[in-house]
Amino acid sequence: HYFIQSNLRLRSMKLLIFICALGFSNAFTPVVLWHGMGDSCCNPLSMGSVKKLLEKELSDTYVLSLKIGSSIISDTLNGFFMDVNDQIDLVCNTIKNDTQLQNGYNAVGFSQGGQFLRGLAQRCPSPPMKNLISVGGQHQGVFGFPHCPGSWFVCKEVSRLLDLGAYTDYVQSHLVQAQYWHDPLNKEKYVKHSKFLADINQEVTFNPEYKENLMKVSNITFIMFNRDTMVVPKESEWFGFYKDGSDEDLITLQESDIWIADKLGLKEMGSQGRLDFLKVDGDHLQMPTEFWYKEIFPRLRN
Repeated sequence: HYFIQSNLRLRSMKLLIFICALGFSNAFTPVVLWHGMGDSCCNPLSMGSVKKLLEKELSDTYVLSLKIGSSIISDTLNGFFMDVNDQIDLVCNTIKNDTQLQNGYNAVGFSQGGQFLRGLAQRCPSPPMKNLISVGGQHQGVFGFPHCPGSWFVCKEVSRLLDLGAYTDYVQSHLVQAQYWHDPLNKEKYVKHSKFLADINQEVTFNPEYKENLMKVSNITFIMFNRDTMVVPKESEWFGFYKDGSDEDLITLQESDIWIADKLGLKEMGSQGRLDFLKVDGDHLQMPTEFWYKEIFPRLRN
């Protein structure tokens, strides 16, 4: 009798430990954040507060705000001057070695962080990205640079490099924004010399793994700001852009070759209801609090 009672008590304790473990485990998928140009991982007025808000609203879910470099200063500067391809390789290595992300993660990219995370999904499928939210990302690039959010020195250097020529080898290797500079008036030059955007948009050669990997993402949400004064054209935030040969006439994603030829699998994902296109009535990255609660948090609670 003593042996039976002891065995029952042992089983009861194991069951209690298991139930407690379930209760204290994270209920939601971890979140990875990638900040925009001129920002850093941990700025208390921007990404730092976003991280805290997500941790609060998602019941202390693990949130990784990516730091590209060894310090906040280098993280900020790398958003201007570190090759995007090297950044994606760095982040791929980071998430592969993060034990809390091995079962997958949701990703939220702000401004250029949106297209960088899409590039990550296409090139680094493990651990799996479950959902991608692109907040003002420029998925067809930009053809204009009306505002620079960096310091005077940084912005002067950005302007100097763009003046040298966005598609020169030196500028393509040393200026992040040149790597998603998309000149609709000179498509041949863009396709030939773009070191990042033309590649991930399948405009150089077709890489079947890019399509296969992106389609592993369960859902992609594109958020555009109706009164955006930073992104030219703002329709790039919905994967739209200028028609080839024009810097005035616009086409939607659904009118583009990327969609029609389904180079990235977006057409198929759209037919399956796995793409969302949202608008915010405001300037770049200016999302009211209620938008977070209505649109962002529900997409992260899964």
